[in-house]
Amino acid sequence: MSIQELKQVIVVNAELGLPKGKLAAQVAHAAVAAFLEAAPKAKSAWLSAGMPKVVLKAANEAALQELHVKAQSAGMPVALIQDAGRTVVPAGTVTCIGIGPAIAAELELLTGGLKLL
Repeated sequence: MSIQELKQVIVVNAELGLPKGKLAAQVAHAAVAAFLEAAPKAKSAWLSAGMPKVVLKAANEAALQELHVKAQSAGMPVALIQDAGRTVVPAGTVTCIGIGPAIAAELELLTGGLKLL
């Protein structure tokens, strides 16, 4: 596995319109949670590559749920983030999803149609 081909994708629920600070925290949750789901070899290679990642947006929770199912079916490390409800949104609100580290070309098949945040 080449370290250049691994990356991580975080996709946020754009319909929530989260404030910048809340958005940053949720993206961080997704990045860490998905990383923890990865195989040790992928973790090491991705860390060595400089932890490449991209943050994209999806229209709503339904789009994130669909992406979650597709990533799981593809065997990718994935984490769907639901807020604890302490500040901006109600508990259980799906804020974002983290996928990878995984092979960039495989991630592109799942998320290539999404726009940058």
